[in-house]
Amino acid sequence: MTFDRRRFLIVAGSAVAMPAVLRATRADAQEVTLKMHHFLPPVSVAHSKFLKPWADKVAAESNGRIKIDIFPSMQLGGTPPQLFDQARDGVADLVWTLPGYTPGRFTGTEAFELPFTANKRALANSLALTEYAQQSLQDEYKDVQPICLWAHDHGLIHANKQVKMMEDLKGLKLRFPTRLAGEALRALGANAIGMPVPQVPESLAQRVIDGCVVPWEVVPSIKVQELVKYHTEIPGSPTFYSATFVLAMNKAKYAALPADLKAIIDKNSGATAAAMAGKVWDEQAVVVSDMVRKRGNIITVIEEAEAARWRKTTEPVIEGWLKTAKEKGLDGEKLLANARAALAKHEKAA
Repeated sequence: MTFDRRRFLIVAGSAVAMPAVLRATRADAQEVTLKMHHFLPPVSVAHSKFLKPWADKVAAESNGRIKIDIFPSMQLGGTPPQLFDQARDGVADLVWTLPGYTPGRFTGTEAFELPFTANKRALANSLALTEYAQQSLQDEYKDVQPICLWAHDHGLIHANKQVKMMEDLKGLKLRFPTRLAGEALRALGANAIGMPVPQVPESLAQRVIDGCVVPWEVVPSIKVQELVKYHTEIPGSPTFYSATFVLAMNKAKYAALPADLKAIIDKNSGATAAAMAGKVWDEQAVVVSDMVRKRGNIITVIEEAEAARWRKTTEPVIEGWLKTAKEKGLDGEKLLANARAALAKHEKAA
């Protein structure tokens, strides 16, 4: 056999084998596209400064093999309270929502939503909730793959009248985000009305409500600063209220990922993602409060003695939650102790 003939056979053999090699390479480099669904508009801070950067980070670290298409403003259908089940059932691959939108379902998580329990800063709350969830919330999120849980910074009262004392709340129609925030407001004398945050602007404009309780971060996305003039802060830590969030993934979709892509999701889960979210909420609290102040709106910080009255008045809400936890077979005292211990541990992060 001549040299040229040998070379021809080698080249021809390589050409025959090449499709199999390419197929193996493509299999090893599997690409996936995930649908993420949430309830706020794309201009919101949650979308633009946390969810999209998180998705972009995952895409970059996977060299583009994980693509995440984000559908804000409930574009895939349904209502905000249905988001968690959309992740569970595979309607969406990823969802961002509030456990508090389905009252009574996430009793253990509610420990961070009790009045005057959470820290004033979101970073401390988020790291503490991450630790607490790993310790105490495995059963509550067993139907999904939780990417991360976190809690926002201090919640404020935004209203069409100035609130300086408990008596100013009497009869005031205030939107609340979670069951326990509603109970706290009722204990303080307000007429508490529950609704998902996208309904707030229209409800304020039509005087269905007189105000709402939300953190600074969400104010611009629902134009609260344009619809009411007064904003009330409750000083110090622990804060009047906080709400928890979850970024959750469909369990089957996560399990079907190749090992290397699963590792990238894992790397961007837990404390890593929670800290990323917490920092955004804390940074925006400064940005938005400055914007509101420059706009000419009135920000009131209630006196320490008045805040003590509020804490005392809302203590029955904690007692009621402990009773509810017991009725569900949970050790509420232990859960609350674990939550407070985690918050104390991560307080310096604030």
